[in-house]
Amino acid sequence: MHVIESVRQMQQWADGQRAAARRIGFVPTMGYLHRGHLSLIELARSRTDCVVVSIFVNPLQFGANEDFDRYPRDLDGDRRKLESAGVDVLFLPRTEELYPPGFQTAVEVERVTRGLCGASRPTHFRGVTTVVAKLFLAVKPHVAVFGAKDFQQLVTVRQMVRDLNFDIEILSGPIVREADGLAMSSRNAYLSPAERVAARAIFQALSEARAAFASGERNADRLRELVVSRLSSVPLARIDYVELVDAETLEPVRRIARPGVLAVAAFLGSTRLIDNCLLDPAEETGSATEGVADEDSQQLPTEGSV
Repeated sequence: MHVIESVRQMQQWADGQRAAARRIGFVPTMGYLHRGHLSLIELARSRTDCVVVSIFVNPLQFGANEDFDRYPRDLDGDRRKLESAGVDVLFLPRTEELYPPGFQTAVEVERVTRGLCGASRPTHFRGVTTVVAKLFLAVKPHVAVFGAKDFQQLVTVRQMVRDLNFDIEILSGPIVREADGLAMSSRNAYLSPAERVAARAIFQALSEARAAFASGERNADRLRELVVSRLSSVPLARIDYVELVDAETLEPVRRIARPGVLAVAAFLGSTRLIDNCLLDPAEETGSATEGVADEDSQQLPTEGSV
């Protein structure tokens, strides 16, 4: 596995692969890798000839008083996992490489970032799209893979790729869960034992709403209330939001007539976790966001956080 720290060296490597007609797959991460990340790498590997994984804890996507300084890091462990996964290049850009002195340019996607996580983290997605655009320009991938756990991020990146004419195929990797249903996240490491037990309620709440949807419930307020009621019964949980939105526009819906996403953000202690499930009336039953990956097209995921 090659380790590259320079943007210019990364571009030169990518140019060489493209000249040899090799398709480049890319998985951007902030490190502290788990099985969810490894599943994205497997998906990238299945669609391309070589895979690049970046590790960069991006300061632009952390707001004031968020967890940038204490975000979990384990570079040695990450390198071992990436080597075992057969990754071709680990891209480790330094902060000054991506944001040199005098840096003053940003990429911002507007409408789809206003609600959900964007409502409580107003600068977050501006930081995400800025760094992802810069990483795309460095890695020059044919295919990039993002996890479905952060559905808003996935929609935002796809919007940016369409709007700015990036010639990149965006794939969505399914949510990978622990045995009790908790969506895998690097931030799970923050949870105390009691908080870790309480965190199971997020998936349980989504599962109850999904079961109601499968039984014919289409009223968004009733489905939301099922999740709110379940999470409100957990003393250690504090709801940030529970929203049911259109799966393409991310606008709130009152009744599910086309694919919708039931999205949750909740605090367990000081740790903020997100999860979601897709509710598609065209399917016989509601389906969780884990299970299949979907290609970037006008079609939405049949099932489904840089």
